[in-house]
Amino acid sequence: MMIEPFAPFRTGEFQVKFATSAWESREAHALRRDVFCHEQQLFEGDDRDAIDDHAIPIVALSMLGVAADRLVGTVRIHQEEPGLWWGSRLAVQRDFRKIGALGATLIKLAVSSANAMGCHTFLANVQVQNGLLFRRLHWDVIEEFEVYGKPHLRMKADLAWYPPCVTPEAGFVALSKKAA
Repeated sequence: MMIEPFAPFRTGEFQVKFATSAWESREAHALRRDVFCHEQQLFEGDDRDAIDDHAIPIVALSMLGVAADRLVGTVRIHQEEPGLWWGSRLAVQRDFRKIGALGATLIKLAVSSANAMGCHTFLANVQVQNGLLFRRLHWDVIEEFEVYGKPHLRMKADLAWYPPCVTPEAGFVALSKKAA
């Protein structure tokens, strides 16, 4: 008797929300370190900086029913001055990058929650290869430059496409195309 191998189960539902527990914050930093230090080699050892002292981490959680299975994506936001917000360190686990809804939903909650907190301008420095995703999500390129030895785009969100989200601790649900 031959047993057929099967693909591991992957949920089709994800919760994207503000990190509200220590394990979520810890896993968000671990994912960032994996993506930006090990995979992309942009930083040596750790990617933490002074912004982490006041940034709000946002996480994407793989859900099994009402319970989180694991953290699969993250981004952070911070207010640089009244009304001027930035998003940075967008990262999605390699195995989940083909689920386009994850990055887009992380971006949506980042901008929509800042919008609810008085944002008039939301900016991000985006790696060039991710520019198309941001353009599709109604972001405009302000300038092109190089940082950490890689080409980047400074981009600005069109806030008209991001209604304020006043419940970021609950956030949004993202569905993979298979589950939708």
